[in-house]
Amino acid sequence: MADSLVIIPTYNEKENIELIIRKVFSFEKEFDILIVEDNSPDGTAAIVKSLMNEFPGRLFMEERKGKLGLGTAYIHGFRWALKRDYTYIFEMDADFSHNPKDLIRMYDAAKNQGGDLIIGSRYITGVNVVNWPMGRVLMSYGASIYVRFITRMKIMDTTAGFICYTRKVLETIQLDKVRFTGYAFQIEMKYTAWKLGFKIIEVPIIFTDRTLGESKMSKGIFKEAVFGVISLRWRNLFKKNGSFLFNL
Repeated sequence: MADSLVIIPTYNEKENIELIIRKVFSFEKEFDILIVEDNSPDGTAAIVKSLMNEFPGRLFMEERKGKLGLGTAYIHGFRWALKRDYTYIFEMDADFSHNPKDLIRMYDAAKNQGGDLIIGSRYITGVNVVNWPMGRVLMSYGASIYVRFITRMKIMDTTAGFICYTRKVLETIQLDKVRFTGYAFQIEMKYTAWKLGFKIIEVPIIFTDRTLGESKMSKGIFKEAVFGVISLRWRNLFKKNGSFLFNL
């Protein structure tokens, strides 16, 4: 078993899923993959099952009954990983908006540079986003500025979804207390790790919008993030060190 697990949530990703799996498995550095599959009607699960025969002991799948939210998919994956011996647990999208090659640089930041939480950052060296309309770029970049202002986190890409957690981070956060399931989930996890004092490193990446399949972004997800940040900050004022999310 590898020391690293890449968790990839899927819903209707038949165009991308085999390509992304084969790409991750093509590297000299070994990564295992866990697909958290939310009952896609397009046959994504069947593709994964066929590949599991080709990559036994490296490719795994957890099937859920339906779309239960991005945050719950990752938490399901975190719990699965913690029951095993993985040291580094990654979040990555299935649609190649996150370049799998960047897994290696993020792994290096965790293993060799002492990072506890590694962020594949779109904004640490400017705005590195490809194929997004300007309105979405401004919305995303503005959201990160807003989150920094409200939370005081010293993180440039606060809403990033390309993440590496060391095992000790996930063992410390009380996963059953994580409140948000959509866009705000990514903010909540970073905020919690930051309040705990874990070392956070942002590794610059180039984010490229999907070319196959349909985006899962919605106004409701963005709204959750806007109001969720205020909620995080407000709750922290009434909880010493935000300890409601920590195993201290």
